[in-house]
Order: sequence, then structure tokens, then C-alpha cells
Amino acid sequence: MSGGIVTTVSSNGTYSFTKPNREGITLLAGLGVEGDVHAGVTVKHRSRVAQDPTQPNLRQVHLIHAELFDDVAGAGFEVAPGDLGENITTRGIDLLGLPTGTLLRIGAEAVVEVTGLRNPCAQIDAFRHGLLKQVIGRDENGEIVRKAGIMGIVLTGGEVGPGDPISVELPAEPHLPLERV
Repeated sequence: MSGGIVTTVSSNGTYSFTKPNREGITLLAGLGVEGDVHAGVTVKHRSRVAQDPTQPNLRQVHLIHAELFDDVAGAGFEVAPGDLGENITTRGIDLLGLPTGTLLRIGAEAVVEVTGLRNPCAQIDAFRHGLLKQVIGRDENGEIVRKAGIMGIVLTGGEVGPGDPISVELPAEPHLPLERV
């Protein structure tokens, strides 16, 4: 599997659906994006904290493929990097097709392990009415298809910015498909 590039990086120190774009972000091993509200060893997403605040944070970094923005634009939705709360926007990688445990080597040092799919929520429709139907659907078997990016944990920290290369290292087989985290 080939690699891609980072197009945009985003972070926010307060709870907000969107995240402002930055010139660069720092990934911290075992924590996530430095200064981001979702960084930490244990869960930070509000719904997960309400369920069990001691569960491990498998959602330290949120990545979305810029190709999704191209797709939803075709349906009349204007969505820009950071608008859906992602930390890293990529181009050239089929993020949704990666297996669980894939390693993404980003920039000079950072390594992110893919943990699963982002589960699109109703806040997406609050952001742009009707957008939720564009980022979640059903396949030919009636199974839910989540298209709003992937989540990962930081194994090795480092600086990440627009233009940084991303290389993909697949885990040993058998590959496990991504599931909601």
C-alpha cells in the first residue's frame, strides 16, 4: 500500500465540533495531539467519559481523507479541513480501507497506530443539515458504512505539518477490518 501526504493539521484546546487549522501540531506518545481537548491516556470524548471515564483513549488522533470533502462537495456540501473535528487531513491514502493495527509514519518521526473508525454523530447534521447522510450509509448487505475518518493512538511522537509524507505499514495478516471506536 502506498503513502500519501498531510494536507492540513488542526487542534483545539476546548470542546468544539470544529478545530482551527494550525501551521503544525505535536503528537505526544501515548497521549495524542499536544494541547488538544481529546489528548490523554483515558477517553476524552464526552459520551465515552459519561459511560466509563477509565477506558483507554483509542481516539487520540482523528484523521480524515480530503477525498471525503471532494465527495460531499459533489452533493452540495462545503466542508473544509478541521470542520469535522479532525486533527490530520490526508490525501492519497484509502484510510477507510486500512486494517486495524496499521502504522502510519507521519513526517520525520511520528507514528500513529490505527485503532478504528470514527462514528459519525448528529453533531454533523447540526454543522451542515443533511451532511450526516453523506458520511454514513449502508452497503449492499445493509451494513453501516462509516466514512468520517479513522482514529488512532500515538506510538511515537513528533511534529506534523502540511506537506509531510505519510507511509503505511500494514500489520501481519490476517488483517482485521476497522470497526467503530
